[in-house]
Amino acid sequence: MATSSINLNAQQQLDSPDAGRVALKFFFNLMELWGCSVEQQRILLGKVGNTTFYKYKQLPENVRLPRDTLERISYLMGIHKALSIIFSNSRDRAYQWVSSPNTAAPFNGQSALAYMLAGRVVDIADVRRYLDGVRG
Repeated sequence: MATSSINLNAQQQLDSPDAGRVALKFFFNLMELWGCSVEQQRILLGKVGNTTFYKYKQLPENVRLPRDTLERISYLMGIHKALSIIFSNSRDRAYQWVSSPNTAAPFNGQSALAYMLAGRVVDIADVRRYLDGVRG
């Protein structure tokens, strides 16, 4: 019974208007650090349209993000955290890693950012899983 109430509480937190605003604020700050273009940001958010993107940029008070968008941002948070741990001695290296070519699987010579820009949630999840494996 306790697990059920924990899951319900987590669901309520994800559905709260504040969760969307906090997630978007994190996302846009991270995108600035990574040097992502507007088009790249739109793809990482799930190929959102221009109108939706610029609405999100305003960080509205009561925004309820689709579950897919929250999932994408959650994976990006995990990527950011893993890079912060792996490159704890150099934030610049952590931010540069995302756009640097990488010969490891699954990247096969492309950057993690290029890999994620294929646009699927699983591509972002793959990068997070890779980094979780690297950091142990």
